[in-house]
Amino acid sequence: MRRERRAELCLRLLPRTSARLRAFRGDDVPEGTEVSRPILSAAGSRMTSASPLAAAGSRELCAGARPAPGTDTSALVGKTERGSLVHCLSSAPTAGSPRGFSGCAESPPDHRHRMDSSLAGAPSPQPSRANGNVHLGPSVNPNARPTDFDFLKVIGKGNYGKVLLAKHKSDGTFYAVKVLQKKSILKKKEGHIMAERSVLLKNVRHPFLVGLRYSFQTPEKLYFVLDYVNGGELFFHLQRERRFLEPRARFYAAEVASAIGYLHSLNVIYRDLKPENILLDCQGHVVLTDFGLCKEGVEPEETTSTFCGTPEYLAPEVLRKEPYDRAVDWWCLGAVLYEMLHGLPPFYSQDVSQMYENILYQPLQIPGGRTVAACDLLQGLLHKDQRQRLGSKADFLEIKNHVFFSPINWDDLYHKRLTPPFNPNVAGPADLKNFDPEFTQEAVSKSIGCTPDTVASSSGASSAFLGFSYAQGDDDLLDC
Repeated sequence: MRRERRAELCLRLLPRTSARLRAFRGDDVPEGTEVSRPILSAAGSRMTSASPLAAAGSRELCAGARPAPGTDTSALVGKTERGSLVHCLSSAPTAGSPRGFSGCAESPPDHRHRMDSSLAGAPSPQPSRANGNVHLGPSVNPNARPTDFDFLKVIGKGNYGKVLLAKHKSDGTFYAVKVLQKKSILKKKEGHIMAERSVLLKNVRHPFLVGLRYSFQTPEKLYFVLDYVNGGELFFHLQRERRFLEPRARFYAAEVASAIGYLHSLNVIYRDLKPENILLDCQGHVVLTDFGLCKEGVEPEETTSTFCGTPEYLAPEVLRKEPYDRAVDWWCLGAVLYEMLHGLPPFYSQDVSQMYENILYQPLQIPGGRTVAACDLLQGLLHKDQRQRLGSKADFLEIKNHVFFSPINWDDLYHKRLTPPFNPNVAGPADLKNFDPEFTQEAVSKSIGCTPDTVASSSGASSAFLGFSYAQGDDDLLDC
C-alpha cells in the first residue's frame, strides 16, 4: 500500500520513475557478494536497518516508500532499498572485486586515510557485571521501568523493534519510545547503537535536533525515550504537495543548515541528510533525527572513508570511494533543497547505475522559474569537486552568508522567533494524522510494557550494551 502511494507520486513527477531506493547495512550481505552488483529487495517497505535509533516519524518509521526497481545494474552499491545505504567494508575495496561483509569497518578521521576495523564511535564491548545486567555507566537511570509508561500506539517499525507513542504515568508527558530487541541487534552485529546514542547526548540543547530524554533496558530489550515529534516527516509533506515555494524551502534549509553546522562544530559529520530524516514539530519547525550514520571525531581538516548514505543523496566523492570530509553534508543539503524546489533529487533515475553516473558526470540541470540566488546556491552546494563546494572552506559560515539566505535573521531563527511557513495543525500529542495508519492500527504488544521478573540476561547481550542508559534533566524538554 505504501509502495503504491510512493510509486504513484514518482510516476506523476518523472516519466519512467517508479521508485526511490532504500538500503541496509552491508553486513547483511552474504559472504562473497560482489559490491558492483546490487541485490534489490522485493519487500519495498520503508523500514530501514541503517539506523537502530531514530525519532518517531523518521524514515525508519513512516510510510510511502518508493519500491526498489527490479533491475540488475552495475552500480557501486551492494544491496539497496529505500533508506540509508551502508557499505561497511573490511578493507579498501577494489572496483569490481568480490567483497564479503564482516561488520562495519570505519576509517578513523585521519588525513592518512587508514582503514581500521573499529565501529563508528562505538565503545569496545566489556564484560558484563556479575548479575548479568548491562553496565550502564555514570548516566544510568536505574529507576526507569517499562511499567512507568502507558504505551498507546505503534507509530513506527524497524528491523530491530518498534517505536511507540507512550504517556508517562506520573506526569502525563508524551514521548516516542523506541523499543529494540537485543537479540536482533546482536544477530546482525549492529554496532551503531552506542555511536548514535553518543551523538544524541551532544544534541540535546540544539533547537533543531531531536533529544534523547533517557534510556534504559530490561534483559531482553533496550528502551530509548525520545522527543515526541508529530508534525510529520518533511518527506510526508513534500509527497503531498509535490514541491515547495522558495520561502518555505529556504526556511527549512536554514534550520537544517543550522543543525548541520552545530554537528560540525562538535566534529560530527551527519552523512545521511534526506527529507525522511527531517521532521516537523507541532509548530512547524525542523527536527533532525536519525544519527545512526554519524561519524564522530572528524576535525575540520580530516577525512573519513566509509561508503555510506542514501543512494539519491550520495556525494560524488563517496561514490568514487575517495576520502571525504564534512562537505558531504553540504552536498546533501543541496540535494534536499533541490528536491524541495523541484519534487525529486537532482540526479534521480529509476536505474541505480544510471543515477550514479548522473551524480558523477551529468551537469546539474536546474529547471526554470527559480531565482538567481536559488540557482547559485544549488550550483555551489552540488559542485562535484568537494574542494570547490560551498561550505568546503568556512563550513556553515559560507552557507549562512549566501545571498539566498539574506532574508533570514539567523539569531531569530535559532531562537525560534521566526514563524514557520507551514503549521502542521496537530490537535495535540494524541493527534496521529501524520503517521501511517499501517503502524497506528497495529496492536501494542503487552510485553513491551512489562518489566521482566528476571534481572539477568545472557552474557553476550549484556556485554554488548555497556554504557547504554542515560538520564537527562527536565530543563531540556521540547516546547511541544
